[in-house]
Amino acid sequence: MEIVELILLAFALAMDCFAVSVVSGVIVRKNKPSLIVRIAFLFGLFQALMPLIGWFLTSRFQSVLESVDHWVAFAMLAFIGGKMILDSFKGEEEDKSIDPNNFKTDILLAIATSIDALAIGISFACTGYDSIGSLGIPLLLIGVVSFVLSVAGYLLGSRYGEIVNKIAHPELVGGVILIGIGVKILIEHLELL
Repeated sequence: MEIVELILLAFALAMDCFAVSVVSGVIVRKNKPSLIVRIAFLFGLFQALMPLIGWFLTSRFQSVLESVDHWVAFAMLAFIGGKMILDSFKGEEEDKSIDPNNFKTDILLAIATSIDALAIGISFACTGYDSIGSLGIPLLLIGVVSFVLSVAGYLLGSRYGEIVNKIAHPELVGGVILIGIGVKILIEHLELL
């Protein structure tokens, strides 16, 4: 792949990270540098690791991975999004279980938004990337772009979170967005069949 194609690929993969980071910023509504860096780091890390994992597993499990990766991403995003929607109907005094401040939640979101990157790893293996060294630049680009867009998304969400909070409950909006991302992943994959 040419460098321009790799950059476009990195941006395409990072769009889910951006959207989920916006939702996280809307929910938290505060600029917490350590939280922003943690979320962005996890999203960038998993976006870069999943293609590597896909590349490693291609020779043995290609047909199995391709047949379920979209379902796994959809199920994780639908579960988290559904939980957020249910929590949006609870009173303010009730504990919200979907919390971007929670490390486990951030890990689940990072995994869920990067599942589709497994397929990119499979395509890397099928398009001439025959060594880990040849994957260095693509994986670095994917990770850095995902990190940067996650930071930008969080900052955008936290800045305009008050406006969103006045219009609609952020957990309701966030849940709908996460489910929408899951449905998008599912539809895109099913259209390819």
